[in-house]
Amino acid sequence: MDTRQDELRRDLDATLQARKELGKEYEEALVDSFMKRLDARLDARVERSVAQRLDDYEPRSPHRGQSRRSGWGKRSNTGLAVTSLVLGIPLTAIAGSPESGGFAGLVVCWAGIVGVNLAAALGELRNRRDRAERSPRSDWD
Repeated sequence: MDTRQDELRRDLDATLQARKELGKEYEEALVDSFMKRLDARLDARVERSVAQRLDDYEPRSPHRGQSRRSGWGKRSNTGLAVTSLVLGIPLTAIAGSPESGGFAGLVVCWAGIVGVNLAAALGELRNRRDRAERSPRSDWD
């Protein structure tokens, strides 16, 4: 951060020295030139900041078979929950049969389904928290 301020200070000093040497008739042109350089630096800084934030942003892409309207994005465990319920129907029938353990088989089957969904949800919460901690702070914060 200090190097940027040092560069800006040198540019300002050079502009002031040029004004002293050239006189008041060139003052407006010198100020305009300095302001253009300052605007270019600010624009570059804003572009870097926006590019960095866009790199950190993970949009829900319809190209990956995910619909924006349905909310089944990369950050959602809805797909896993629906798949678990769909697979839970035949697993319930198999585990609930008397040959497979009856009620105890049902309890084990659904405990596994709940465990998988709970682990996925906790992992997603951990990932969100990690992303929030890694997000860059702006120079103005």
